[in-house]
Amino acid sequence: MSGAHKARLAPTAIFLLLASIGLSGCASAVIGVGTAAVAASSTEKGLSTSVADTQIYAKLTDRFFKSDFSLLTAVDITVNDGAVLLTGKVKTPEEKILATRLAWEIFGVREVVNELQVTDTSSIKDLAKDLAASATLRTKLISDSNISSMNFSIDVVNGIVYLSGVAADADEINRVVAHARDIRFTQQVINYITLQTDKRL
Repeated sequence: MSGAHKARLAPTAIFLLLASIGLSGCASAVIGVGTAAVAASSTEKGLSTSVADTQIYAKLTDRFFKSDFSLLTAVDITVNDGAVLLTGKVKTPEEKILATRLAWEIFGVREVVNELQVTDTSSIKDLAKDLAASATLRTKLISDSNISSMNFSIDVVNGIVYLSGVAADADEINRVVAHARDIRFTQQVINYITLQTDKRL
């Protein structure tokens, strides 16, 4: 794992985490302002927040280990006040989508900023259309007052829209999916959104 990330986790928080939950094997928006906020120093956080962030980090690395071991070496994880920042390089769009989905499955995660770069673009037919679709959908979610846009991640690959995140209720899920289906060039919508009431680990 990245030494830079470990430096962000307070030693006291790590000690309390290990004492309370023990070791369980190998433990793991918008670019710009959002990224800066996620990457903020943990020294400004309270102890309870630092412990919660450390738990999220440990659970995510564990999920990477169990789901796709290559993510452990390819992805750098930063957690700040429940917001997860993913950076690094992965081979395929599917790996990028998987990393986002696994992060959202963890209790306490309130935002996922995925800045992973895909090195193999041979399977991407029309990147420009996908980027335009993603940006348009993000704008629609932000403009909808009945949707908490920060709680959702969008990935578009070859016209297929992948949605993940946590919704307050079924109506919010339906609104997000409806916006996705209304986007030009959308061929299919794959929904990984879960409800707040669903049990997340």
